Amino acid sequence: MTDHTSQDAKAAEKSDQGYWAANVRIILVSLVIWAVVSFGFGILLRPALSGIRVGGTDLGFWFAQQGSIIVFLGLIFFYAWRMNKLDREYGVEEE
Repeated sequence: MTDHTSQDAKAAEKSDQGYWAANVRIILVSLVIWAVVSFGFGILLRPALSGIRVGGTDLGFWFAQQGSIIVFLGLIFFYAWRMNKLDREYGVEEE
């Protein structure tokens, strides 16, 4: 009986590790997108984007003021959708 219990514990630990590895991967991808949009497009690449016009202003300014907010909202919905899917895959979804 202890051999079966030991195998169940190992399987549960492996499942937990897989879940958290996938969770961390989703978070890291979201953080990279956040950094590229806010810091990259809004600050570092702003001069390079100044020739592209969006809504009466240059694209770099647009990303700093509007685009980053839209991308952040998109990231929130993406994270919620992807975590719900991940929860279902690992059997830890909420009812």
